[in-house]
Amino acid sequence: MAQKLVVKRIFLTLFVLSLFAFIGLPVLSQEQGNSPIGIFDGQTDVGENPKPGSATYDAATGDYRVTGGGANIWAKVDAFHFLYKKLSGDVTITADVKFEGAGAVPHRKAVLMVRQSLDPDSAYADVARHGNGLTSLQFRPTAGADTQEVQSKDDGSVRIQLVRRGSEFTIYTGKPGEKLIPAGPARVILQDPVYVGIGVCSHDANVLETAVFSNVKIEPPESMNPTNVRSRVTIYDLKSKSTKVLYTTDHLVEAPNWSPDGKYLLINTGGRLYRLPVKGKKPQPELVNLDAAYRCNNDHGPSPDGKLIAFSANYADSHASQVFVANADGSNPKLLTPKMPSYFHGWSPDGKWLTFVGQRDSSFNIFRVPLAGGNEERLTSHPGYDDGPDYSPDGKWIYINSNRSGTWDIWRFPADGAGPNDSKAERITSDALEDWFAHPSPNGKWLVFLSFPAGTPGHDAKLQVQLRMMPMPGAQPGAKPGPIQTLTQFFGGQGTINVNSWSPDSKRFAYVVYEVLPEKK
Repeated sequence: MAQKLVVKRIFLTLFVLSLFAFIGLPVLSQEQGNSPIGIFDGQTDVGENPKPGSATYDAATGDYRVTGGGANIWAKVDAFHFLYKKLSGDVTITADVKFEGAGAVPHRKAVLMVRQSLDPDSAYADVARHGNGLTSLQFRPTAGADTQEVQSKDDGSVRIQLVRRGSEFTIYTGKPGEKLIPAGPARVILQDPVYVGIGVCSHDANVLETAVFSNVKIEPPESMNPTNVRSRVTIYDLKSKSTKVLYTTDHLVEAPNWSPDGKYLLINTGGRLYRLPVKGKKPQPELVNLDAAYRCNNDHGPSPDGKLIAFSANYADSHASQVFVANADGSNPKLLTPKMPSYFHGWSPDGKWLTFVGQRDSSFNIFRVPLAGGNEERLTSHPGYDDGPDYSPDGKWIYINSNRSGTWDIWRFPADGAGPNDSKAERITSDALEDWFAHPSPNGKWLVFLSFPAGTPGHDAKLQVQLRMMPMPGAQPGAKPGPIQTLTQFFGGQGTINVNSWSPDSKRFAYVVYEVLPEKK
């Protein structure tokens, strides 16, 4: 009898599958847990769901039809149906979303989510499209905390996107084929691996709602280029430990220098130099009237008296960077380094010397040249890579970053040179992070520098970075470095603080935070 029952069940299953194939319906897995569905590892109900959710995948169209219940994705716990994939590292998830039917509750939600775990109170970030058209960045910064929200200015979006870069999450919303509108970012610290996926919440535990997710993509974040970047010129206040965004633009802006009178920042964008006023409700950059034949890069700075500016640029048909000096208004530019490539980084406190990085033979070393003109002087000779020279305010030391120890660390040497075989060079930092561009404060108390993740080979890529600070080492050789503190973390790198950006009173410093904007697709 039992054998006959088994045979009947097998026959019935085969009949149903054949019927699905005959009428053109896809044969799909709807099991909970680890059964793969499309690009996802599995699906499950998160939290309390009196009415279980489900999902189907149409391999022909690539569409996911997701049905979910649950009271909400909000407050301290969540309840919804979730399709997930376990991943590590930065990620972008994108989809076009359409609800089915009028819906019982206007705040039903279809989400793209990055989540620490499948627990209902897990830390997470998502882009949530609501049934009434509201789209927002929702995030729970730690397990069991209240959910927070940043609403998008775009209502009724069709295409939604969530981008994770380190601990920073940004959403983009809009319509296919148009430039998407960003909102955020929000900071949520998640440990790899994480759960990345799509989900639906009905907002009423007694009903089920359905949304269709089309053109679903999970991929690395887009790389940054001058056409798809947002720059935020930001000021950090040491006393309040707070930040203020001074200026935002959808162009690549780099390397702010604070003017000696404290009134403006010198920045570069599009190969030109600009002054950005520090005060005012909405300060706007003012072009420095320098001949456009000078294609400036991100190495520049006002002289200590504010009367001159030093800058690095490719001039006309030159094939590499050289160091120039001009009047503060851009007039009367003069070449100081005929040899190429050369990149300016710092003025001596008395204004008589400029220190720069130059590639001579196969190595990048530190040099100085007199403002009055003359031959360059080599200050370091190590066969590795030295960069970012900046003077201490007493003029006795030059601080650099170097890979001479095998990793990128901050070093210093006497201002007149590191001596034979760089014997006078001293290592200042030595932990696992890769440290670049150390800048002493004008009062001689602090050293701020940029730190990349361990193992980062250079500084060109835009990454999740840290601004760190430590007490200035003592004036005597061999002084023991003080403790290092992390001031802030963000997406940045090359262009953030290539040159000194301290305010004259040592109370603030400027830097640039970047954000990658999606290209039109």
